[in-house]
Order: sequence, then structure tokens, then C-alpha cells
Amino acid sequence: MTFKPSRLLVVLFAAATLPVMAQNLAVVNGKAIPSSRADMMVKQLSAQGGQPDTPELRSMVKDELINREVLIQEADKLGLGNNADVKAQADIARQSILIRALVADFVKKNPIKDADIQAEYDKFKATAGDKEYHARHILVENEADAKAIITKLKAGGKFEDLAKQSKDPGSAANGGDLGWATPASFVKPFSDALVALKPGQLTDTPVKTQFGYHVIKLEEVRAAKIPTLAEVKPQITEALQQKKLQAYQQELRAKAKIQ
Repeated sequence: MTFKPSRLLVVLFAAATLPVMAQNLAVVNGKAIPSSRADMMVKQLSAQGGQPDTPELRSMVKDELINREVLIQEADKLGLGNNADVKAQADIARQSILIRALVADFVKKNPIKDADIQAEYDKFKATAGDKEYHARHILVENEADAKAIITKLKAGGKFEDLAKQSKDPGSAANGGDLGWATPASFVKPFSDALVALKPGQLTDTPVKTQFGYHVIKLEEVRAAKIPTLAEVKPQITEALQQKKLQAYQQELRAKAKIQ
């Protein structure tokens, strides 16, 4: 079988253009939409919404990109890209994209080490302590009111009734109940007074904090339910990453010439 010269040129031209056409999703008014753009959108949809990469999703993405191209061409035809507000918004969007890329690059090059995660977990356990406390409190504005409440409680007054006058609305409606918590959950003067009590015991004197004066009653004590390292590892990793990123930002700002 032989090809005529003209037929041979047609075949060779078609073969040469196949890879180029394969790189394009579609061509709108002579402008190509690269397939890589669809790949990127599919990747984003999969990451954000957990959508699987299916032919149906690809078809939806193709339609969306064609619609966008039609609209952007019309916007360009109207010269909207030269509008000052549009330029400012585009600049902000560009900044956001580049900053996300910078953060991703920094995180990739500065991974959080397992040893650092373990050290942070050990610090968390030491701070949390090995006990949890079930307490009630009544918070008032001045010391005299707190002392009067203590006198009434010692005379047989019900804590739940007197707690209604507490400044803490969350616990006041629940008899002053603070639920189960570790001492680290409270400010230091409060936690120091709390751990000195025995179950069923009441503070003899008001406890002063930046919030006012507290009357504290300890209900129960139990062994703390500290989450395992595996349970909190994602949160610790994220917290350490944020700490590194803040230090990186501060370092860059310190080097910058700001006028």
C-alpha cells in the first residue's frame, strides 16, 4: 500500500496535532482550555468535598470550565479587567494563592518531628495532672457578698439555690455546677483552692481571681482520663506547625524594611 504525497501530509499533520489536542479540554472561540486545569479542579473538589474522580465529575468540571471561559472572554471584551476594583480584588486573590503555596512549601520543608510531638504530649500530661475534679462555684462581685454566702452555706443553705445569684450565667442556671475538669482548666488561684479541698468540702474564705470572688465546693475526685498520644497527635501536630509558621512570619517581618 502506498500514500500519495498529499495524503501522506494529511496523516503526518494529524499525528503531529494529536498530543496538542490531548492537552486541551476544549477550545472556545479559538482559545484552548488546558486539560491540566480540569485536573486541578478535580483535585480540589476531591480534597475539599471528598468527591471521587469519576467520568460524571469530569463532565461536570468540563462544562463549568467552558462556562467560565465564555464568561471571562465576555468580561475581557468589555474591558472589565482594567477596572480598579477588579484589579485590586485580583491582586488580593493572587496574594492569597501565593501565601497558601508558601505555607505549604514551608510545612513540607519543615515537618514536625515525632520527638517534638512526644515532648509536647508529655508537657500536656504533666500540666493536666492525673486527677479530675467535679466542682461547683458561686461567683460574686465583692468579698463581703462571698463571705455572706459562705455563712449561709455553713448554716445549712443549699448551694444550688444560692448559686442563682452567681455572676457566671453558665453555671448559675445549673446550681453552680462546673462539671468534671482538670485543675489546669482553671486560673491558678481557683485551681490552688480547688485541689486543697476534700470531697464535700467548701472553701472557708472567698477565692479572689480576675473575675471576682468565688465560693467553691468540691463534689468528687477521680483519676483523669488523659487521651492517648494517637488521639491528640493531629491537634498537637497542627499546633506545633502553627507555632513554627508564626515564628517564620515574625522572622521575615523582622528582616523586612517597613516604612
